[in-house]
Amino acid sequence: MRAMHVIRRLLLGIAVAIAAATVAGYGTANAQVRVEDQTRNAVTAIDILLEPDAVMLKRAEADNARLLKAFPQGFALDAAHRPHITLLQTFVRTADLDKVEAAARQVIARSNIHAMQLEAYKRYYIAMNDTGVAGIVARPTPELVKLQADIIAAVAPYAVATGGSNAFVTTSDDPIIDPALIDYVSKFTTQSAGAKFNPHVSTGVAPRTYLDPMVAEAFEPFTFSPAGAAIYQLGQFGTAAKQLSRLDNVQ
Repeated sequence: MRAMHVIRRLLLGIAVAIAAATVAGYGTANAQVRVEDQTRNAVTAIDILLEPDAVMLKRAEADNARLLKAFPQGFALDAAHRPHITLLQTFVRTADLDKVEAAARQVIARSNIHAMQLEAYKRYYIAMNDTGVAGIVARPTPELVKLQADIIAAVAPYAVATGGSNAFVTTSDDPIIDPALIDYVSKFTTQSAGAKFNPHVSTGVAPRTYLDPMVAEAFEPFTFSPAGAAIYQLGQFGTAAKQLSRLDNVQ
């Protein structure tokens, strides 16, 4: 009897160990599935853009210095806030970024962007409560409008409706993206494309009380050209915060 009791206890111990191992394995498998799901469902907020030449950069940097003097909490034009003309802002599946790059690269390859002559003709700003994101606006040419349409069509198969703050480049002291920016990116193709395309180079942020008279000032038009094309991940204020890939041979 004692021997049977010992055997039963031994078998029970083995059963418990197997059950524990099974639960642990199930938990590990579940965790792996969750990680795989998160990776598969990850979204990136991108900006497919044209980088302006030195003529525009000089004017944009002058406005940026002026805006920073009036509003030091704004942003400087630097590697994390690259001056640019947006062709498309959208959310895409992170896993499809290589496909997005390939599709956009084909469009850029057949578009002679360096030959484009664009006219900057006014300042403007996008209101964000009591502040605004200022910019210098270029007239949309037929070539530029077609380029935007071709980029939108090429990227459409990989676009998703929206994304959260984790789709953007954020910082530890500013981890939450303004919902107005998420809404803007989500609706870009319907509200900022085609007949509503407003090509511009953002120059900084300031209070609207400062921007209103600045926009009303006389503006001397000038001509500039695109110097390159790239895909960036978006940051706060819709800035081109992180280069993901180049779309031409300009370095």
